Amino acid sequence: MKGLGITVYGCERDEAEVFGELSPRFGVVPTVTGAAVSEASVISVPGNRCVSVGHKSEVSGPALRALRDTGVEYISTRSIGFDHIDLDAAEKLGITVENVVYPPDGVADYTLMLMLMAIRNAKEVVSSAARHDFRLGSVRGKELRDLTVGVLGVGHIGAAVVERLRGFGCRVLAYNNGRRAAAAADYVSLDELLLASDIVTLHVPLNADTHHFIGRKQIEAMKQGAFLVNTGRGGLVDTDALIGALELGKLGGAALDVLEGEEGHFYLDRTERPVDNQFLLRLQGLPNVIVTPHTAYYTERALRDTVEKTIVNCLNFEGNRPG
Repeated sequence: MKGLGITVYGCERDEAEVFGELSPRFGVVPTVTGAAVSEASVISVPGNRCVSVGHKSEVSGPALRALRDTGVEYISTRSIGFDHIDLDAAEKLGITVENVVYPPDGVADYTLMLMLMAIRNAKEVVSSAARHDFRLGSVRGKELRDLTVGVLGVGHIGAAVVERLRGFGCRVLAYNNGRRAAAAADYVSLDELLLASDIVTLHVPLNADTHHFIGRKQIEAMKQGAFLVNTGRGGLVDTDALIGALELGKLGGAALDVLEGEEGHFYLDRTERPVDNQFLLRLQGLPNVIVTPHTAYYTERALRDTVEKTIVNCLNFEGNRPG
């Protein structure tokens, strides 16, 4: 389908370079803007029925109506998750929304890194060394082979995490809400997993059913001194309950690449502006909590795969469009 036009919103410089490199191969013409899609930023490009959006900004009902008014029929989000898009509004407006599924390796690698950092007290070690305090910490680290790791959600990313954990010799439990999965783990109920796991790692999608999937009740059911790792979505965890458990010593630590209310903080330079997210401030003040700014996906390989799959999504939509 030669000459297909795609409008790309929230496009960063390296993304624009890859769109520019790959588009001629697929015969598409991208119109690129660094502005996130909003009611005010919508660009009217005649004939562009397909748009691509990033995951860093909300795509609200008013923005979707503005897109529809310019003839947009299809949105491909450059992410696995949909939680930043008002899907109900999109359906009512007749706009099809689709994600991209890129290889899970980058996020799985990062998840293992966070696990290791958490159980080896990496935050304390690195910060002490940066202050030229080279004494050994008062708490010795743990080894993965001695631990039980519980994996919540065994889709592409969860399965890749399970595969990596096998090389460390630890026991791996998995919960997949009754759905069959091929990953080699011991499948148990959610209650069994929480009770038995030294580390719990989250890999379920965020939706109405999984909001605060790990809440006060689930945290109370976890082992004393267990660690929580989240590279999924911040809303999967009741952050207030998590902070309480950390402050009381119920949990041994947490490693979080995502956070409730991260919007307006993650992906921005806040060095000269006060941080007003109290969850973030309280978590960063704890010595056994690692917080990183939603960066697990951020690899060169994932960038190329995401852009290519975005283009293919748009081509497939146009190819299957009646008339």
